Amino acid sequence: MKTTLITGANRGIGLEFSRQYAEDGWRVLACCRTPEKADALNMLATKYPDRVSVYMLDVADHDQIDELARSLSGESIDLLINNAGVYTDSHAGTFTNIDYEAWVRAFLVNTMAPLKMVQAFASHVARGSQKTIVTISSKMGSISENTSGGSYMYRSSKAAVNMVVKTLSIDLNPAGVIAVVFHPGWVKTDMGGPNALISAVQSVSGMRQVISRLTMGDSGKFFAYDGQLVPW
Repeated sequence: MKTTLITGANRGIGLEFSRQYAEDGWRVLACCRTPEKADALNMLATKYPDRVSVYMLDVADHDQIDELARSLSGESIDLLINNAGVYTDSHAGTFTNIDYEAWVRAFLVNTMAPLKMVQAFASHVARGSQKTIVTISSKMGSISENTSGGSYMYRSSKAAVNMVVKTLSIDLNPAGVIAVVFHPGWVKTDMGGPNALISAVQSVSGMRQVISRLTMGDSGKFFAYDGQLVPW
């Protein structure tokens, strides 16, 4: 049975990843900040008690990441999905109105946490059979795709994590570990809003198809959920 560890698994894309992988027979190590409030995730764990385990994890807290890695020291992880993220309010990320404290928070969660997760769980992933690390980014982190401006905090944090993963793909190459980033599409979630273009089911189904076909030659690439390459 293959194993995936997913951050931000209590809602949206993370919850859908958890659901689809559990239904497909995977063990799911589902992480979120407040498990006691994660009703949908807990229902999934009740439905698949032998497959889904829920763990408390605030990815902005490096000590919590290290503690979880130690508690799972004997586990092999085939697929690590860095999904947890924050979208800073657009009104606080305009040229004339930057919330610098919120910007720091965006970098802690969107940029630094994925690297810390990989540092803590690299050996777990190296022991797995699939040896894959996926980080959920956004086309808003693409410099080439920025034609509308604004959203300084979110854009910069996602552009930075793209560079983090590109660098990881080089550093982890000797261990045979694949590291990629994904633009999940504009998804109808709490973050994406009701006017988004696709459902979480469509987004995750597409990403899973791409993930299943990844090879070492794909490491360091920036994919859209439909498999198209996104320009940096």
